[in-house]
Amino acid sequence: MRNDLIILRPEGLYCPAGDFFIDPWRPVDRAVITHAHADHARTGHRRYLASAEGERVLRARLGDIALQTLTYGERIYIGDAAVSLHPAGHVLGSAQVRVEVAGEVWVASGDYKLEPDATCTTFEPVRAHAFITESTFGLPIYRWPAQDVLLAELNEWWRGNADAGRASVVFAYAFGKSQRILAGLDPAIGPIVCHGAVEALNRAYRDSGVALPATAMVSDGLDAAALRRALVIAPPSAQSTPWMKRFGDYADCFASGWMQVRGARRRRGVDRGLVMSDHADWPGLL
Repeated sequence: MRNDLIILRPEGLYCPAGDFFIDPWRPVDRAVITHAHADHARTGHRRYLASAEGERVLRARLGDIALQTLTYGERIYIGDAAVSLHPAGHVLGSAQVRVEVAGEVWVASGDYKLEPDATCTTFEPVRAHAFITESTFGLPIYRWPAQDVLLAELNEWWRGNADAGRASVVFAYAFGKSQRILAGLDPAIGPIVCHGAVEALNRAYRDSGVALPATAMVSDGLDAAALRRALVIAPPSAQSTPWMKRFGDYADCFASGWMQVRGARRRRGVDRGLVMSDHADWPGLL
């Protein structure tokens, strides 16, 4: 009878052969982290293992932690388990966790997407006997438009607003989605302004070698004319806050895979929905 290499315990996914957890949600001795989003990377663990690509982002989010990093494909032994990390294509530093014990191979995907983007290493298929997959968008209605089409539409929307003297505000998650959008913007249209929560992650991306266009913060003193031509990237939590008042009469957009669902844009109260996700869509999961 085959023993499962990865099991579910109250703390999260657990590998008995290596005595470690993958993205645990309670404090543990050893945590293997797939990526730095808050629902996967938490404070309180004694030791962390993550990809070298994502080290700066992980430290920016979790602070001074006991962190060991692996380059993609590098293998180490933890107890009786051979462990390696492989690109997941979700965000900078995202990794699938490959576990091998006595010739049996299991892979825990973390979050992933198949479409390449300029801000992280592209998903790598890993042969395994068992694949533990995410399924955030695990319904047939979720089918993403091509990234280049979405970014072209976004730039055209921004250009039209700038020509009309109206700021363009894009609400997007501060880590991952914001940088993916930034990398596809045409800075010739106007200035790019980022909320402080986004700019902190931009610095970690740039320090990791990811090319992003020049960005400014409101505190940098852009005049009213410049702000009316700007594209502003802010986290969803900034919506309807006093911070937004400095942009005057702006057009807004929400970037998320959930915009695929009818009525989501209306419930968010925005002018436009951008169906862009850092997760696999239904065909990608299959």
